[in-house]
Amino acid sequence: MSSLMLIGLVVILALIFDFINGFHDTANAIATSVSTKALSPRAAIVVAATLNFAGALSGTAVANTIGKSIVPPELITPLVLICALIGAIFWNLFTWYFGIPSSSSHALIGGLIGAVIGAVGTEQVLWAGFVKILAGLLTSPVIGLVAGSLVMTVLFWVFRHAAPARINNQFRKLQVVSACMASFAHGSNDAQKSMGIIAMVLVSASILPEFYVPLWVKVACALSMSAGTAFGGWKIIRTMGGKIFRIEPINGFAADATSAVVIYGASMLGAPVSTTHVVSSSIMGVGAAKRLKGVRWNIARQIIVAWFVTIPSSALVAIVVYNLIKVLI
Repeated sequence: MSSLMLIGLVVILALIFDFINGFHDTANAIATSVSTKALSPRAAIVVAATLNFAGALSGTAVANTIGKSIVPPELITPLVLICALIGAIFWNLFTWYFGIPSSSSHALIGGLIGAVIGAVGTEQVLWAGFVKILAGLLTSPVIGLVAGSLVMTVLFWVFRHAAPARINNQFRKLQVVSACMASFAHGSNDAQKSMGIIAMVLVSASILPEFYVPLWVKVACALSMSAGTAFGGWKIIRTMGGKIFRIEPINGFAADATSAVVIYGASMLGAPVSTTHVVSSSIMGVGAAKRLKGVRWNIARQIIVAWFVTIPSSALVAIVVYNLIKVLI
């Protein structure tokens, strides 16, 4: 297979990953709004797809982090990136099938590390860069949990004398705004990861003189994620929107607004975070503030387990795929 065909395959797989990321993570922005009937499922999908697209075009700081911090540029080959993407795509589809809200970000980073380990060994991974990224991936859900709990506590105090029915009607309208915020933030972080992968292969093939994200790459990734979002991820919506705890409009607004601020703040800093983790932890924080025993911690425990197995699992798939390809060729 020619080098040009391999580069084309990387681009196609990166866009497929973006599409899957879109339907895998649709629930991040719209699950609470659908659960409280602030938005119909159809309207929620339109909102999420449109704002995901807009968010994806808002910057490239996260793409730069993905492209420069995990793997030495001189080790990047189309084959390494193909194996990395296959590992990430496999894990995303596996967790989507079982309705587990795992992290596409973790899957991609695990796939990259596994592909490099398979190709040249553990010593070639930029572990310092990986640790910095991992620190952001692990601390952002904690920030979401604490912030969600604080925001919900403040809202309870501010509206402590108001009639519950009146407050819920008001916050049901505000949830439309918070869903838009969350969708935009999701696009601003997640779509850039595929942009970074495509830019990496273009630089390694000397098609780009230095690392940057061309406009056509931004638009292609934004369209792929938006299309995936429109396709929907209803299994995960059921988990995020109702199984963690019984969500009311004021809770949904608090969770969405909190996660949107945390995710977009990370995007501005160039930190790739898991939108799934931030949203689910924000929901848990809001639920704990409402009533600690009201949170279904068994569901939360399943989500946390998925957090810790995703990187090694996608890395292992990438290693296996790389070795299989080397045997076949």
